[in-house]
Amino acid sequence: MILKRIFDICAALAGLAACSPIFFMVAWLIKCEDGGPILYPGVRTGRYDKPFRMFKFRTMVVNADQIGGSSTADDDPRITKIGKKLRKYKLDELPQLLNVLKGDMSIVGPRPEVPYYTNRFDQNEKEILSVRPGITDWATLWNPDEGAILKGAEDPDKAYEGLIQPTKIKLQLKYVREQSFGSDIQIILKTLKAILT
Repeated sequence: MILKRIFDICAALAGLAACSPIFFMVAWLIKCEDGGPILYPGVRTGRYDKPFRMFKFRTMVVNADQIGGSSTADDDPRITKIGKKLRKYKLDELPQLLNVLKGDMSIVGPRPEVPYYTNRFDQNEKEILSVRPGITDWATLWNPDEGAILKGAEDPDKAYEGLIQPTKIKLQLKYVREQSFGSDIQIILKTLKAILT
């Protein structure tokens, strides 16, 4: 666990340093579009069921969480023009490196869920909350674009619960039960390959 934490800190610092020009450019584009906040600090459930604020570049209109559900399809009208580009290339996820530095998240681990879903976990599924949530995991590799699957759904939240969540939970449990430093490196390499291709 200590090795994983040291790796997380080093990787997050390296990522922030390497991506700093992208951070400034994205922040400027978001601010220019509508003048709203640059970051969106959404509430997610962390390790040991403790809530935390997960940072993302804001890709939706201000107060989007008050005018729609938690699941977002690619055709969601709340997504801003720049937000569509950020989501397409996963650039909206970059600020989560700050969460990794804070210790709320890890580079590799189950993607954090909103409390609405984790509050409904059964005893078996709560095992997912025994580790730090992460930026990428097996479930992320299985389905890197949830928005595309939810596109056109009348109720994106219900579509998420039926089409995505069951497999996502199985893969998250697989990660928790089989986790090792070697598997983390494997997931990172596969994630980088997926981003580049």
